[in-house]
Formats: sequence, C-alpha cells, structure tokens
Amino acid sequence: MEGENKRENMLQKITGQITPLDKEAMEKARLRVDDLTKPPGSLGRLEDLSIQLAGIKGDFFPTGSRKRVVIMAADHGVTEEGISAFPSEVTGQMLSNFAAGGAGINVLSNLGDVEIKVVDVGVATEYEESTVKQAKIRPGTANFCEEPAMSREEAVDAVMTGVEIARESAQDGVQVLATGEMGIGNTTASSAVMAAFTGYEASLVVGRGSGLDDEKLLHKQSIVEKALKLHKPNADDPVEVVSKVGGLEIAGLAGLIIGAAYNRIPVVIDGFISTAAALLAVNMASGVKDYLIPSHQSMESGHALLLDYLNLQPYLNMNMRLGEGTGAVLAMQLVEAAARITLEMATFSDAGISKEADINEPQN
Repeated sequence: MEGENKRENMLQKITGQITPLDKEAMEKARLRVDDLTKPPGSLGRLEDLSIQLAGIKGDFFPTGSRKRVVIMAADHGVTEEGISAFPSEVTGQMLSNFAAGGAGINVLSNLGDVEIKVVDVGVATEYEESTVKQAKIRPGTANFCEEPAMSREEAVDAVMTGVEIARESAQDGVQVLATGEMGIGNTTASSAVMAAFTGYEASLVVGRGSGLDDEKLLHKQSIVEKALKLHKPNADDPVEVVSKVGGLEIAGLAGLIIGAAYNRIPVVIDGFISTAAALLAVNMASGVKDYLIPSHQSMESGHALLLDYLNLQPYLNMNMRLGEGTGAVLAMQLVEAAARITLEMATFSDAGISKEADINEPQN
C-alpha cells in the first residue's frame, strides 16, 4: 500500500508541474509568421501549428527535429467475450512484424525518418524480439465484464511507464513524440473509457474495430454497457476509470502524453485508441491539452465524437483505421513543415517586397 501511494503521489506531482505554453514565444512566432512573404493567414492551420510549436518549445521550433513514435502494446481479457475479429495471439505476432520492418508503421516511419520504439506493457503471448522494450505490468488485463481490468497499482505503474519513456526520449534528444498502439480488443476498452468520461451511450462510442459485422457490433456494445454497469467507474477519478475498464497500453500512452507535456515536447496523437488515452491524460492533467497535435480522424465511429469532445480538430481525414501510429507519423510531416515555413521562408523586409499592395494602383 505504501509503495502504491508513493507512485501515485509521484504521478500527481508530475501532473501538477506541467506548465502552460510560452505566450511570449507564441507572440514572437505570430509576428514572424505574419511578416512572411504571403498573404496573411494564407497557410491556414500550418501557421497556427507553428505558433503552437513555438509555445511548447519557448522559441521557434527547430527544423530537422528528431522524431519518435512510441507503440505501447498489451492484451485485453475482454477478448474472451468475442469482441474482435482477430485472436489475442495477433498482438505478439505483430510485435515480431514491427521488429522485422513489415508493418504499415514501419513503411510510413521510414518515409518520414521517424524512429519506432515498441514497448510491451502487457502482452500475453510469448515472442522473441530483443528490440522490444520490456515493461510488462501483467500479461494482459482481466476480462472487465467479470472483474476490474487491473488493480489501481497496476494502472499507476502503466501510466508511470509512459512517463518514463517520455523522459528517456527527452534525454535522447527527441523533439517530437507520437503515440502508437497494438492490442487486440483495445477499441472495446477505449470505448468503455470514453463512455465513462463523457457519459455518451455505448451505441455512439462503440465501433467495428477490426471489422465486425452488425451482429457482433451489437454484442460489442452490450459488453461495454455491461462493464460500465458492473463497475460504475468514477469519472472524477481517472485512475479508477482506466483500472476498471481500460487497458495497459491506454494507460501507458496517457503517461507518455503526460511525460511529453512535462518535458515540453509536442505529442502527435494517432487514432481512436490514442485519443482515448489523450482523454485519460487530460482528465489527469488538463494542461496537457495544449501539447496535443491531433493527427487524423479515424473511421472508428466514436473518434469524431471524441475529438469534438476534446475540442481537437484533426489535420488529416483519410479514412484510416489501422492504428499503430500510422496517422500520427504522417502528421509529423506537418510539424516539420510548420517549423520550416517559420524559419526558412523570407520575410517581406528580407526579400525587399512591399508588404501592402496599393489597391488603387492601375492594373494592366
């Protein structure tokens, strides 16, 4: 009990030390962006992103920044209820695929020069991959239709694992983080977490995941309803929510987001599961929201609602629903683009161009 309290107290201390964005740096970036050789606002949200990045960094955000996607992997006991089109063994098998470079995240990360870090926080099956960071809290969660997914102590440990990964990334010189995940059954857990915090009905937040038909979709919705009725998670206690109806990788990603904000690193969030983790993180520390960069809107039915609930506008909408961090690593290129326009575009004075055209000048 004493150790549990110590870890949770440490987490509370970290969340309490997350600082707001640097307003002076944001104003400095805003003035430069407005002075670039373009009509005001003509680069749209790219300009807003460059100002947000300056606020996070405390200065103009550097180009060529080191980027890393962290894939948290874990299994879910609720798969016993037949809520996924794939068996749990696929989680461990996909870790081997990541290590072999054969997954979608590998291809897109290579394209954008993004490092991949895979973390096992709760994979149930055995695998032999030396490149996977071992941080297993337990071999998958319990079936939350019958008992809490994990203990409160395990939930805190998973969150603190993510915090530590963010700290290590900062020490490595990583300047942009992205969230990725792997875990058969994790859309069910994410839907339960979302419903617990938002109060939305299961029919609104539960989607088809890896491709369920109509009958299995209704079954999946009933499973989420059953779990929420059984556990009655308290939305004012985020650790209770994730321990009762969440997942180890969701908790780990929430910790990564909190750790990124604590270390003043922008974090690009991926799809539905990552945004559920962001919801958890925001409920633990509201200040992390300013550090979030929403990459894309997933096809998972609850994602648009969740983004709207968090007042986050995604940068991409490409009908993606793979997870792994694939949407996030694509959006990392927008981070680089925002940094480059700020630092590499000429200002009107640099280029010797008149900033204001004479609207009365005769046109040929």
